[in-house]
Amino acid sequence: MLFQCLLKSVVRKGTLKLTTADGKTSVFGDGALQRIAIKLHRKSLEWSLGLYPDLKIGEAYTDGTLTIEEGDLYGFLFMLLSNYAETGDKSPFHWHEHLSPLIGKLGGFNPIRRARRNAAFHYDMPDQLYRFFLDPDRQYSCGYFTDIDNSLDQAQLDKKRHIASKLLLNRSGLKVLDIGSGWGGLGLYLAREAECRVKGITLSFNQYKISRDRAAVEGLGKSCDFALRDYRQEKDAYDRIVSVGMFEHVGKKNYDDYFAQIRRLLKPDGVCLIHSIGRFGEPRPVSAFIRKHIFPGADIPTLPEALKAAERAGLFVTDVEILRLHYAETLKRWIESLHLHRGEIINLFGDTLYRKWEFYFIGCEVSFRLGALMVFQMQLSKQLDALPLTRDYMHDWEQAHQAEGSLDHYVEDIAAVGAALRE
Repeated sequence: MLFQCLLKSVVRKGTLKLTTADGKTSVFGDGALQRIAIKLHRKSLEWSLGLYPDLKIGEAYTDGTLTIEEGDLYGFLFMLLSNYAETGDKSPFHWHEHLSPLIGKLGGFNPIRRARRNAAFHYDMPDQLYRFFLDPDRQYSCGYFTDIDNSLDQAQLDKKRHIASKLLLNRSGLKVLDIGSGWGGLGLYLAREAECRVKGITLSFNQYKISRDRAAVEGLGKSCDFALRDYRQEKDAYDRIVSVGMFEHVGKKNYDDYFAQIRRLLKPDGVCLIHSIGRFGEPRPVSAFIRKHIFPGADIPTLPEALKAAERAGLFVTDVEILRLHYAETLKRWIESLHLHRGEIINLFGDTLYRKWEFYFIGCEVSFRLGALMVFQMQLSKQLDALPLTRDYMHDWEQAHQAEGSLDHYVEDIAAVGAALRE
């Protein structure tokens, strides 16, 4: 049927065995030792998986109507996506990508009310879920691995340090805006390490409440404030602006307005750092499964799209760094934690939610491993001379804030704050 035809056109390397609901088997690939076997438990999947694989494979795995009989989910998705990467546009696997210009126009509508609803859909999940896989500081974005063997805690601390180094924190009292401030970890870090006056804004009520509580417990309530606010509602002027993992939710239609707002909020000698997931190659729509079940309204920019929009807004792009496999390593550690706490997650939230998040994390890790996705950090300014001539200031700041043995104390302090909040 249709799904079998699709697999035949895509799977050229490795060995994939398919068993349909009526017990019929088919084998695809070159017979190599990498063997994956899947089973369909519903007859209709033979058509729906072929018509819309980008959505229906994830949904079938989530509801248990597609199971992995040999191998594992990582191996299955790696086989599909690595083969698809080699077939490129000749493959029907993502046939709907030809509609990407239309999808971008229809999906780019993102008024404040919708943006808040989209944020709540994901970030206002029960708090316990995030504690099962995130580091104690709740960094829900790409870590920075100075060593491939570093722990998640170390990578997330190094990420905050690396981002801070690009903000030119050359004096105390700098006024900083953190757009999409999450659970407050980065803002609190900047307030502690650089004596900044931080305003963090988020659209998630849970993140807002936890961030304010953390600031109070840590005695940083006067220097680090948080608000439940959209970036378009902000009016003040700032010395520095930072945004981590938020640009992916802006939508292509709104890129020009987003960077125009950044320019309005920056003081004349201000500096901005945008940290975002990006896509290599041509613009393409976000996975239909992720847009429907994980991040409604999500959009992954290409670097040229972001660069052109920033320049159209009158901003100078003063530095760009591509983090290639750092998010793959971050996801690998989140997946390990997810698997470690499988029983607890299923007991609290059910098997369906567990499989949905497993599919989401593993699909993302494979995409980063195969070069479809990356992370970019883009530094912006309004004035060409707002920053030093060389990047030495970044290295100097990181070195000055990398005290030996600091990780253990840092994790202990964060854990103590978390325990105090739960009491």
